[in-house]
Amino acid sequence: MLPWILPFSYLFSATLFIFAIRGLASPRTAREGNLLGCIGMLVAVVATLYSPQVSDIGLTIGVIIIGGMLGTFIAANVKMTSLPQMVAALNGFGGLAAVLIALAEIINGKTTYLETSLGLIIGAVAFAGSMIAFAKLHGIIPAKAFTFPLQQFINLLLAMSIVALCIMFVISGNHLWFYILAGIAILLGLLTVLPIGGADMPVVISILNSYSGWAAVGIGFSLGNILLIIVGSIVGASGAILSYIMVKAMNRSLTNVLLGGFGSDTPHNNQTTSGDKAAKAGNPLDAAFIMENANNVIIVPGYGMAAAQAQHVLKEMADDLHKLYGVNVKFAIHPVAGRMPGHMNVLLAEANVPYDDVFEMEQINREFAAADVAYVIGANDVTNPLAKTDPSSPIYGMPVLEVEKAKTVFFVKRSLNSGYSGVDNPLFYADNTIMLYGDAKKITEEIVSALEKK
Repeated sequence: MLPWILPFSYLFSATLFIFAIRGLASPRTAREGNLLGCIGMLVAVVATLYSPQVSDIGLTIGVIIIGGMLGTFIAANVKMTSLPQMVAALNGFGGLAAVLIALAEIINGKTTYLETSLGLIIGAVAFAGSMIAFAKLHGIIPAKAFTFPLQQFINLLLAMSIVALCIMFVISGNHLWFYILAGIAILLGLLTVLPIGGADMPVVISILNSYSGWAAVGIGFSLGNILLIIVGSIVGASGAILSYIMVKAMNRSLTNVLLGGFGSDTPHNNQTTSGDKAAKAGNPLDAAFIMENANNVIIVPGYGMAAAQAQHVLKEMADDLHKLYGVNVKFAIHPVAGRMPGHMNVLLAEANVPYDDVFEMEQINREFAAADVAYVIGANDVTNPLAKTDPSSPIYGMPVLEVEKAKTVFFVKRSLNSGYSGVDNPLFYADNTIMLYGDAKKITEEIVSALEKK
């Protein structure tokens, strides 16, 4: 193999990855972006097989085939509602790969200690934190924030221990310090994510994604692999930027997310009244009648829609309103709706909702005042007006969708329970709000049936 082919192939792959991320920035170009990323990875893998660092091509190809088959099986069988935990798991696998490579390099004695240690530390934190995030999202452990006495002091002590052990290992080269370092880094990853509640999972996932990228950078320097350095930097930087966008959308800081234990102790509320007001209950026939006579309807999806897998029937409802009754229908997406960045966009794209009908919060908020109906399906915290009116609320300052300005608000929920933040929503009891209690998919199906009978 000519000496210039490998670095040229890596540079070509890195360029494709950059264009892939650019493509993923818009739903219109997301598929093309994903294809470019796949091509870039294929080029990188083929080029690496001919690298002098690969001593057993047969074994390497065999492992690639096994991993590819496993990945294909998971991708083909994962439900759209399970995408957040799948993304969390993939972040963890990236961190675990960095840890295993670091261990192999140390055992073989073919590496520099500092870069390998940094890759190990970040990778171990990403792996352990991602496993906790996966377990919370999948319901294996409670999604609420788990707090305990002196947790911040313990985490600080662990972080200081990691710095000290890293210095000792780099100076002495004693492998024992390296193994202890790996164990403490994993423990820190576990204890960092355990206190974070479900409301902050979208931010946590993007942070862990960034960690996995920076872990790849450390391992890239250790291996002298330019592609790992470039791609790791791209993933790390993009994950950090996404994390900033997410916390900005919640009007919070990364420190607050990582240390706050948001929503840990606030009890859920099943009350049907708020002060002297009662939540008004309606039925699908009421909703169908009001929406078919409306001019403008804005649909606000949330995780409840995802859990009920109601995106397809929701698309059918929007089509019926537009085609049968001439109603202008739009979808409003909050940046942190669902359990991962872009969760609602992915689900609506799966249901073939036209991209032109889907609007981000900044684009759609001004239109609620002119809307006849806001149809909120499974969302809660992202519509809570306390974020604008109550300085004592833990969600105060978080930008929200201003659904309360619509003439009529239909809230599709199983109960009056609060959202992940644990904060009650006074919009349930507003004069212009009608609650539609039940499964999001079933309620919407009944509305569709009523619309199509007329």
